Amino acid sequence: MTIPSVVGIDLGTTFSLAADVENGRPVVVRDADGVALVPSVISFHDDGSVLVGTAAKERALSDPEHTIFSVKRLMGRTLADLKKELELIPHQIVEREIADGRKVLHVRIAGHEYTPEELSAMILKEVRKRAGYPTKAVITVPAYFDDSQRQATRDAGRIAGLDVLRIVNEPTAAALAYGLEKRGSGTIAVYDLGGGTFDCSILSLAEGVFKVLATNGDTYLGGDDFDRLLMQVAANEMGIDLQGDRKQEAGDRKDPELLQHLRDAAERTKIALSISERAEFKVEMPSRGVKFSREFTRAGFEELIRPLLDRSLERCKSALRDARLTPTQIDEVVLVGGSTRIPYVRKRVGEFFAKTPHTGLNPDEVVALGAAVQADILTSGRRDMLLLDVVPLSLGIETFGGVVDKVIHRNTTVPCRATTRYTTFADDQTVILLNIYQGERELTQDCRFLGTFKLAGIPPMPAQFAQVDVTFLVNQDGILTVSAKEQRSEVQAQVTVQPAHGLTQTEVEQLVTESIEHAQADFTARRLIELCNKAETDIRHTEKQLALSGDQLTPDQRDAITTATANLRTAIARNNLGALQNALDAFGAATNPLALIVMNEVLRKGLGGTDVDDLDPNKL
Repeated sequence: MTIPSVVGIDLGTTFSLAADVENGRPVVVRDADGVALVPSVISFHDDGSVLVGTAAKERALSDPEHTIFSVKRLMGRTLADLKKELELIPHQIVEREIADGRKVLHVRIAGHEYTPEELSAMILKEVRKRAGYPTKAVITVPAYFDDSQRQATRDAGRIAGLDVLRIVNEPTAAALAYGLEKRGSGTIAVYDLGGGTFDCSILSLAEGVFKVLATNGDTYLGGDDFDRLLMQVAANEMGIDLQGDRKQEAGDRKDPELLQHLRDAAERTKIALSISERAEFKVEMPSRGVKFSREFTRAGFEELIRPLLDRSLERCKSALRDARLTPTQIDEVVLVGGSTRIPYVRKRVGEFFAKTPHTGLNPDEVVALGAAVQADILTSGRRDMLLLDVVPLSLGIETFGGVVDKVIHRNTTVPCRATTRYTTFADDQTVILLNIYQGERELTQDCRFLGTFKLAGIPPMPAQFAQVDVTFLVNQDGILTVSAKEQRSEVQAQVTVQPAHGLTQTEVEQLVTESIEHAQADFTARRLIELCNKAETDIRHTEKQLALSGDQLTPDQRDAITTATANLRTAIARNNLGALQNALDAFGAATNPLALIVMNEVLRKGLGGTDVDDLDPNKL
């Protein structure tokens, strides 16, 4: 296994995976069984051990109270944001207010509390482990993620030990991977329906330049919501109230085990209906006396999800309107995300754009492939492709009366900068507080509060005499920096906006520091992979040479190689670094006679019959 130094990572709601570029082409990272997808599931044991991925997903039914999923939907959120989510989360979600007024979301599980960033970092560590512990990554996010969610994703990457080179929008990454196959020009619509979020992006492609014209989406629309509709139907027929009673600040369910069985049955039913006209929704819990079964038809399922697809297509209309295009002006439609495997989704998207969607790329893998391409561009110096993304949501400042004054408008190409001049409202005002918001509505109460920025030290002046230029700078990751300067006094300040409900830089650094204690284990794991690769290569090479020249060895020499080979295979299986190194050393000593024979044969052919022992070292 070749260990890449940089990878592209799709941190998904349901599954996550990595990809890297090999021989100029992006390929997904797979395990020994050829599996690329890592379930975005985490399970905690009472002894403190943590399972991530497939093993965690397998525990979801037997131990739902200690198993968490869909962490991505918690990223950069507040408790108020999760009002619709709490009823179906079998864990207690709490919001801790810090001394400076920030609010930080925590998931209480297995007697501990974890932030969504910490949980996402656990998933990223598992993906990183599968890839051989690369140190750098490009991580994708839904195009409609706001500044807080992007910051949270970057923080999760840093906690996982990754240098996050870039945050890239998922549909843009998908188009980047798609563009490798279609190096012409045209306009592409990317319909990205994953497990937890939906995005529609409109891009133009010309001579290797990918420019996002517009993007729109819904961070509360995905395959999880399809599952919930099936769950609700079944729960109603079972006489179960999914709303139930819950603590004021928690998503704490009375019966998390039943809830998880319902969720599992819903997911299996949804998948089955993509290949069959009928599927059985079945829940059996013998120890609890629960036995329920009912049939869903594909037509019935399509009727259930129709309003959600209507919502997604409304978002497509908005993206097209912002790009000043009509559906007929789209040259290609690319489907991304596992939920686009649903036949009804493909049908509705095809009808909307009046063309058959492109399905040649694996919708689960295409985002990671595109992220790998972007990672390669950033690290290799390639200049045959250029990616121009956009700001997904407008950014602005609160002005008098709770109105949002837009400084940077949505769908502005990044990186970008904009400056607006403000003044004071009162005589002798020496401090200006800038409340920063993100969103499309006119009033602050309808937009997303990002944080407060203070410009202090302004000399006393009459009202409206000060001239304060406020500059917004959005980098290529879509992350905002704000600076302000009073022109008369030249007093100025600058800050990278820290979300009012996220982790501070210091808190992230603390988590990074704590993760360093695992650095030795990471190094050991990487060294183990490298030695295993070397051992397997050496064994193959030796077996090949034995077949060609083994008859020139003495019986004792052949026996020594046979024994050393067996010991080396055992050491590989034991997966112990020290034992493997010792076995490799012994193998090298045992195969020296064979190496000498091979070298002699090479020299005879190249030097006219001279053996190694006959060479004069002074003439070499």
